[in-house]
Amino acid sequence: MFLWAVARGRHTEQVFPLPALPPPAAAAAAAAAKAMAELRHSTVAAAAARSSNSPAKRDSDASASSSPFASTSAPRGRGGGGADDDDGGKDAHRSSPLLPHHHHKRPRLPSPLRSLLALEDPRPHSASSSYRILLALLAFILLAAVFSAASVWFRFNAPYLCQKDGITLHCPETKEAPSLWENPRAATTSWKPYVPPENETSGYIFIHAEGGLNQQRIAICNAVAIAKIMKATLILPVLKQDQIWKDQTKFEDIFDVDHFINYLKDDVRIVRDIPDWFTEKDELFTSIKRTVKNIPKYASAQFYIDNVLPRIKEKKIMSIKPFVDRLGYDNVPMEINRLRCRVNYHALKFLPDIEEMADKLAARMRNRTGSVNPYMALHLRFEKGMVGLSFCDFAGTREEKEMMAAYRQKEWPRRYKNGSHLWPLALQKRKEGRCPLEPGEIAIILRALGYTRGTQIYVASGQVYGGKNRMAPLRNMFPNLVTKEELASAAEMAPFRKHVTSLAALDFLVCLRSDAFVMTHGGNFAKLIMGARRYGGHHRLKSIKPDKGLMSKSLGDPHMGWAAFSDDVVITHQTRAGLPEPTFPNYDLWENPLTPCMCPTTST
Repeated sequence: MFLWAVARGRHTEQVFPLPALPPPAAAAAAAAAKAMAELRHSTVAAAAARSSNSPAKRDSDASASSSPFASTSAPRGRGGGGADDDDGGKDAHRSSPLLPHHHHKRPRLPSPLRSLLALEDPRPHSASSSYRILLALLAFILLAAVFSAASVWFRFNAPYLCQKDGITLHCPETKEAPSLWENPRAATTSWKPYVPPENETSGYIFIHAEGGLNQQRIAICNAVAIAKIMKATLILPVLKQDQIWKDQTKFEDIFDVDHFINYLKDDVRIVRDIPDWFTEKDELFTSIKRTVKNIPKYASAQFYIDNVLPRIKEKKIMSIKPFVDRLGYDNVPMEINRLRCRVNYHALKFLPDIEEMADKLAARMRNRTGSVNPYMALHLRFEKGMVGLSFCDFAGTREEKEMMAAYRQKEWPRRYKNGSHLWPLALQKRKEGRCPLEPGEIAIILRALGYTRGTQIYVASGQVYGGKNRMAPLRNMFPNLVTKEELASAAEMAPFRKHVTSLAALDFLVCLRSDAFVMTHGGNFAKLIMGARRYGGHHRLKSIKPDKGLMSKSLGDPHMGWAAFSDDVVITHQTRAGLPEPTFPNYDLWENPLTPCMCPTTST
């Protein structure tokens, strides 16, 4: 018995013989064949409807209808023939699952899979681009997840902190990177301190530093300060010969010029000599056109800006004369006073051979007893020039007094006049404590303070007026008095005898390194020593400044006993031992640089 299976295409029906089946199976097979045919018919109809509704189809239909050959074209539709009908029939013939295997020449993919591979988009054409973007995004996320899976796995399994095993910490090993020791981006940038070039300077200033070594030192500090104020270039100062010291020392004979220039290069531009383009070098201190005069003492910073700077800009190079105490202290900016401290305590450095010899002298002072012992440095200001300049009266023979009067009349005739007013003036100055202490007077003060006969004392002074007779009371009470000439051999001192300022520099450094410093009179040497000891932290050691007014009163009282005198001396000098003190108006910073240049240390 045979059953017939019908496969419906668009226009044809094909019948294939099938093997005979039992009645129930045959009925089921016939039902299945009928269902398959209907499903295929509905799918083909849906596809035809979509293609007929697309914009491309409508455009092709419109062009076909307007063509003159439209009437001869074969009709298209469900019942028409033509090539499309043949293809449709062939597709239906190949897609039937009931056909023999040798008839499946090109199998068709399921509709969803064709859509996924963009073989056939089931959605309208307007949504096609969005659909493809979504597919690309999903593919990218999938690839990123695949490549990052290994890194994520490693991070989840690596320990974040060190593991403690008893007292031992086990931490993940790390590879040392070069950036730990150098900045990898340092090569991309370069910075340096700003220094104005030569063509940006307002001009050049030139000074003569007058007086002794320490007065010259102060003048150099002030010259750097006014160069900073006026943004000018400083020509290396010349150390002028002093009428008392009579020394012709150059700057480079005492100070380290290279250190001086390099240390201050970020503050002030300093040159060693007058520029070559300036041909009027001899006129700097002789021509009125090239010299700035009549600068008042302790002038303010604004005075230089208003009165000196315009002339420097006009003439390019100007000298300033005179230049002793020509810059104030409390009428200049704080940064200028701090610059003066940096010049004094850091930039002005003595030559290495002077520093080395001073270290030897200080070491020999501390080992004079066979073991390490402290020593005192005594600055004894009692040279002939200082005694004459003070116009004070001192004990001595009539012959000595007549010789001193003649000396004063010769050196300071305008102050001496006829000499009749000098005696009452001398008494007044002594009561006010304005006269230098004699060697015998300072010996009594030291003994009252408690210093014994065995105290080692380094004497820093010039030729004492009166010689051995004047020094006898001091040496009798303190026999361990020594000078640099007694500590060093003649051969060691020979290189320093070429310049008086070199000998003064040795005294300065040995006093600076002493365990106790005692001054007998004011002056630049004593002020700079006390200021340097305070600034450098040596104020923990004593720097004694005697109260000369109190001493004059006590020593002139014939009824005061030694015990009362000693108590007065000790109590008075408890607050005169060199501790830093706040400055007051018109008080220079060389003796006490606390306010502008120092700050309190933090206690730990």
